[in-house]
Amino acid sequence: MSLRRAALAAVLLPCASLLPAQTPASVFGYSDFTEQSKIDAVFLAVPDAKLAGAHLKVLTEKPHMAATKEDHETAEYVAAKFKAAGLNTEIVPYRVLLNQPRKVSFEATTDDGAPLSSGPTREHVSNDPFQDDPRVVMPFNGSSGSGDVTGDVVYANYGRLEDFDALAAQHIDLHGKIVLVRYGANFRGVKVYIAEQRGAKGVLIYSDPYDDGYFKGDAYPEGAWRPDTGVQRGSVQYLFKYPGDPQTPGVASTVDLPDSARMDPLKTGNQPSIISVPISYRDAAPMLQALKGPSVPKGWQGALPFSYHLGGSGEKTGVRVHLVSDQDYQVRTIWDVIGKIKGTDHAEDWVVVGNHRDAWVYGAVDPNSGTAAMLEAVHGLGALLKTGWKPKRTIVVASWDAEEEGLIGSTEWVEQHAQALEHAVAYFNVDVAVAGTDFGAEAVPSLKQFVREVAQEVPSPKGNTVYFQWKTASIGEAKDANTGHVTRTNAPTEDVPVGDLGSGSDFTPFLQHVGVPSTDIGSHGDYGVYHSVFDNYAWYVQNADPAFVYLQEMARILGLEALHMADADVLPYDYVTYGKEISAYLETARHKTSAHGLDFAPAEAAAVRFNKAAEAIRTRQSKAGANPERLNQILRDTETAFVSEAGLPNRPWYKHTIYAPGEYTGYAAVVIPGVNEALDAKNTAVAAQQLVVLTQALNHAAQTLESGE
Repeated sequence: MSLRRAALAAVLLPCASLLPAQTPASVFGYSDFTEQSKIDAVFLAVPDAKLAGAHLKVLTEKPHMAATKEDHETAEYVAAKFKAAGLNTEIVPYRVLLNQPRKVSFEATTDDGAPLSSGPTREHVSNDPFQDDPRVVMPFNGSSGSGDVTGDVVYANYGRLEDFDALAAQHIDLHGKIVLVRYGANFRGVKVYIAEQRGAKGVLIYSDPYDDGYFKGDAYPEGAWRPDTGVQRGSVQYLFKYPGDPQTPGVASTVDLPDSARMDPLKTGNQPSIISVPISYRDAAPMLQALKGPSVPKGWQGALPFSYHLGGSGEKTGVRVHLVSDQDYQVRTIWDVIGKIKGTDHAEDWVVVGNHRDAWVYGAVDPNSGTAAMLEAVHGLGALLKTGWKPKRTIVVASWDAEEEGLIGSTEWVEQHAQALEHAVAYFNVDVAVAGTDFGAEAVPSLKQFVREVAQEVPSPKGNTVYFQWKTASIGEAKDANTGHVTRTNAPTEDVPVGDLGSGSDFTPFLQHVGVPSTDIGSHGDYGVYHSVFDNYAWYVQNADPAFVYLQEMARILGLEALHMADADVLPYDYVTYGKEISAYLETARHKTSAHGLDFAPAEAAAVRFNKAAEAIRTRQSKAGANPERLNQILRDTETAFVSEAGLPNRPWYKHTIYAPGEYTGYAAVVIPGVNEALDAKNTAVAAQQLVVLTQALNHAAQTLESGE
């Protein structure tokens, strides 16, 4: 018996009763799963629903926007829990450019000057214990421009590219206008990005009750959906260009970085220059009702009780708005919390687990349900450490800061540790851990089956396993559509769908900048208070998870992801599925009308080569002996082979040739993005060039796998 086995024997053997009902006999990546199943049983017994609820209550006692005193207090709380569990812990500061609002206001009038509405109206309902805290920040947009502008209003639906194109087709000129758009369907920054491109002076973004209000069900406090005064704050940073500190793209904004290394953010490409202001539908309704011009196209009508019009036609649109946005931009300090458990065999191979901690206000669902779940996962790891267990690979647990402003804390840390992350074997993200009871996941294809296998081992509060309930519900593409975060799968599957990773959370720098295989998990439901003052502890216990059992479920899944990846004999990457999905992406791209005349044959041949190599390596993974170090290095290097140092056209920070957030979606993944975005833009020259880049990456990945045959 090894020393590792001997140290665990006394505590593991009595734990047979703790094994879940469907303990797998074998798990891909393990030559013998017996010992790991016992470790899993010890871990699964530890995460506690009541303790998770207690974490959530503490973390959401105060508003804690990034770079505030209250934000630092949450960092200290998380660091204390990491240390108590036995993790080697540090609070890591970065100095980054952030805006906070001095003044945000609007005044809307008719063409004749009669007042319509002004605000933003303070968020309030009849009965909420958290809404009146003086530390609640006024509704504003991170990365908004500053200014004082007046213009006629044009309604642009969701602010998608096709919506702006529809306005152009009706000869509605946006130069000098204020664009009114509703939340949903894409990232809010994309709405502002296209409006700026089309010449608008400013953007008002409101939440229509069709998308997350009374049209969906009872509004808070009676139900889960957004009340009439609820406002969705959020960043409008052009994160599809690059995330992180706007002044230091590609460079870690450490506390000792000299000011001379900082760049003008308005010249680097990820900051808008125009004003944007988020408002409620109470404030938007008088404007929408007063708009003149053509009736809206099919699909543009929201749920407010009158017909919507476009405005913008002729001399009078019906509504003029005076917008003021006075933003205090400063280089401010943020704080990541990093805890480590050093591996015994492969300490340089990191398994990174992460969740962000900062919130626009209280953030009970987004993100502190994830923080509470992560802390209980750490609690479970700490219990294992007390038995003498240590992982083979190093486990790194991270609490990120300033995610809401543009994935800043995680991006700066990744940029600082890019070289070390070449050896990282996985990044496991959780953000909105629990908004309801329906589990869902996104992952690179090589880890989709890995997530399913973990879910098969965790009991569900509904009975049976998480996997069973997930497959029964088969929610597939229904992840928080009202927030713009929509899970999409771009290739067919015979199993429960696992979505493709776009952006909008902290997996982005890991996968799409440095090529670390990643997953993102969450439990979803009726969540109508996203980024508002009402995303608080009272809403959570009423609507999401009153007994905190789904926090417990998510802690168990997150912890098992880390345990299995840290201790697997052979890295459990599934390149067979990866190859099949890439082939499907190429097939779809080739059938676009804009692809006529392009030669897909070399890329398709490279995909065939990759598929053949993936089948061969799968056989080797299943038959690996006691010393699979060389095989594991090959498996890890294959994901890196998909990274192109040149990056994507016009946004070189994004280096992954298979996945990126779309320039015009922001959150949703665009697959083989260099090719597909060029095709969508009808730029055949760039599409042809990107096909060459993709072919080179596929051949490089295939060659890497072949080196293990």
